[in-house]
Amino acid sequence: MSYLADSNILSLLAQPQNPHHAIARRAVISLRRQDAEICLVPQNLIEFWAVATRPITSNGLGLTIDETEYEVRKFKRLFTVYDDIPNIFAEWENLVLKHNVSGKNVHDTRLVAAMLTHNITHLLTFNTKDFKRFSEITVIDPQNV
Repeated sequence: MSYLADSNILSLLAQPQNPHHAIARRAVISLRRQDAEICLVPQNLIEFWAVATRPITSNGLGLTIDETEYEVRKFKRLFTVYDDIPNIFAEWENLVLKHNVSGKNVHDTRLVAAMLTHNITHLLTFNTKDFKRFSEITVIDPQNV
């Protein structure tokens, strides 16, 4: 089985002091023990970079560029990273029309489009409500792994 780790999973893995860090870490370890493939797409790493380098006062992690680069390199070693390919846009376009997606939710829809394009079946995320509309994937809260 394959799982896309949502960007919030990455953010929490990079924050050992956060109370949800242990939950995210346990979920990843548990899935690995079940021989699940845990994946990323470039958008995950881009979103992580944006949050990681944003100041703490602006709901970011306040990491330096060097610290963020270190975390990204670590994620790329730990997880399978699928490339962006042209079919993702067409899939995204179909999904935003099919599910009447607007506003900031278009970014989440692109993650789902990448999942479908790469045959990734499950999404590991703390933001399960943001993905409820997508019957095409299975959304898993790390607390339920």
